[in-house]
Parts: sequence; C-alpha cells; structure tokens
Amino acid sequence: MIYSTSDPHGYPLSDFQRLLDRARFSDSDFLFVLGDVVDRNGDGGIAMLEWMMLQPNVQLILGNHEAMLLACDFLFQEITDDLVNGMDLDQISLIMHWMQNGAEPTLNALQALRKRDPEALFDLLDYLKDAPLYDTVTAGGRDFLLVHSGLGHFRKDKRLSDYEAHDLLWHRPTPDEQYFDDITTILGHTPTAFYGAANRMFQTPTWIDIDTGAASGHPPMLLRLDDLTPFYA
Repeated sequence: MIYSTSDPHGYPLSDFQRLLDRARFSDSDFLFVLGDVVDRNGDGGIAMLEWMMLQPNVQLILGNHEAMLLACDFLFQEITDDLVNGMDLDQISLIMHWMQNGAEPTLNALQALRKRDPEALFDLLDYLKDAPLYDTVTAGGRDFLLVHSGLGHFRKDKRLSDYEAHDLLWHRPTPDEQYFDDITTILGHTPTAFYGAANRMFQTPTWIDIDTGAASGHPPMLLRLDDLTPFYA
C-alpha cells in the first residue's frame, strides 16, 4: 500500500508513529511526506526527519519550509566574526523570512544537533538537499502526482520539469482550480480549513489537499492512495 501525509510541522514523532500503526503501515508499504516537516511546533520536526532518513520506504517531497531552511544553511557553518561581519542584506532577509514563518524551534533543535553530532547535522542537510520537488506513483489503478503546494501557472501541456520551484512550493489553489484530468494531484501547504474542511482532507475532481492543520496544533492525516482511504489521529 502507498500512503501520503503532509505538513506535520513539528508534530511529535511518537504520535505520528501511532497514526501509522492505526493505518497498519508496515515495512512492505510506502509513505510520501509532502513537505513541511519542519518549523512551527515541538522540536521543529528534527526528530521526525532523523527517523525518515533511516526508513527505506519513506520519501520526502520538499516543502517551502525545508526550502527556507536550506536557503539559510550558511547559519550552520562555524560562527566566526568574519561570517557575521560578512553577512549581506540578502542573507539577513532570508533569515528574517524564515524566522517569521516559525523557524525558531527548528533552528534551536539544529543548533543542539550541531553541538551533539556535527556530522549528523550535515547528513540531515544533505538529505533535504536531495529531496525532490515532486514525484509520481501509480496505486489502485490510478496515477498520482505528489507535490507540496500544487501547480502554480498550470498548463496541461507544460512539462513538470518546466515549473519554477516557487510554483510547486508556495502556490495556493482555489477550490475551482483544475489540474490534470487523468492524474490525481495530492498536495498540502494550504490547510484544509481554508476550504471549509477543517481537520479533514479536501477533495476536488483533479486534486486532493491533505494538510489538516498541524501548523496550528491539529494532527496530520494519512491518505492511502490505493483506495483513497483517509486516516485521522
């Protein structure tokens, strides 16, 4: 079976593992995590990322919060006077943007990780750098596109590789927005409460939003793609 989840935003790993148990997720199943593991709550998602890195049947799709973290990876170099004095306005702007979007718990956890195990920190950053912006899969006789936020500036004749990262990381589709007719797009980024479906998935004819609002303290969900069965904490 193939599952997807999105936007856990620091949700406790132990609670997420109980959700997997509820869905009877096993080593023979596969899980896509559609980004935004980090920021907002708890340990900033670092324990979950460390767990994901060890799972051969879990694939991270990059989210906009991971992208903001990577844009500030200069923060995890050795802090020297030259580094601080040489920080330019663009770097300061990147830090401010990330901090305004809930970076503090993640930054604190990464700094603690650097003190405890610097090699583990760089392994984690490499893991994020390797995460794709999208993936495709077939399950239950259906074809799926898995992406963090949807498809900004969508055209049916446009190749996925031609989309800008911003269109895949920051877009918020309107409820009547249509994507591919023959591929169901699974996305997160926009909490489903925005569409009037608080804490539950929101489904349209061509895409399904599975961000159930963990950024605001609600549990994330799982969606089994084989039969479109949702699992809620």
